[in-house]
Amino acid sequence: MSLTPANLQIRPRRMDFSLPDPLPRHWHGNDPFKTHFFNAMSVLFPDGERYFIDSVRQFRNQITDPALLEQIRGFIGQEGHHSREHIDYNNRLRALGYDVDRLELPVKRRIRFVQKQFSPDRQLAGTVAMEHFTAILANALLSEPEWIDQASPEMQRLWRWHALEETEHKAVAFDVYMQVSGDRKILRKAMRQATFFFLKDVTKGTLHMLRKDGKLTPSTWWKGLVWLWGPKGFFTRLIPAYRDFFREDFHPWQHDNAQLMDRVAREFEPLPA
Repeated sequence: MSLTPANLQIRPRRMDFSLPDPLPRHWHGNDPFKTHFFNAMSVLFPDGERYFIDSVRQFRNQITDPALLEQIRGFIGQEGHHSREHIDYNNRLRALGYDVDRLELPVKRRIRFVQKQFSPDRQLAGTVAMEHFTAILANALLSEPEWIDQASPEMQRLWRWHALEETEHKAVAFDVYMQVSGDRKILRKAMRQATFFFLKDVTKGTLHMLRKDGKLTPSTWWKGLVWLWGPKGFFTRLIPAYRDFFREDFHPWQHDNAQLMDRVAREFEPLPA
């Protein structure tokens, strides 16, 4: 049984962020590591989110629940907007001299391989896994502002908007998967693979941008690793929520942050009619 709130409405917000042009090279508190960690995640989003849309869309005709069909429409709309905003963001990174095309290439190749070689339900399982990743990252950004509060106002707004909408639609792919397949063994395998490639790709992107800036020093790297993996690090604090995914009874809305979501949503009102 789905734990998704019965009154949940998923609506894409048509935002105009007017990102700085040029983008400040170290927009996150003048900290190269923190800035490029977020930049490296942005590089993954346009292709990743198109893949998420495609994997869910393959099963839309098998869903008869009107509420879930409406949520699928909202999911597709939100992910489409995210992809477009991050294309703009990534173009700002290109203008600063970072080789975004080279960073995107293995992601594109991996997606083409998966779409050619994996079954539709296995493709959807990968989306479910990555949606859990983005959901717990989003919750951290919204509930613990210190992870982003040193960023420039425009970049804070972009990341909080993205985090809000990832929270709203965090269970859509999961609920579709449970209706059309429900094989949790495949989900757990998909999460292990998604974890490996997410960490690999983000690390590669962060390294590239630090190297391009001449900031790839032992001190910068060590401080960054402590920020991510130290006793109170960004990733360290996500581990309990991440591990919940492997439980046999897991559902994304067991992490009930609806009140937080509603509070943050007020920052981005009004919603389109």
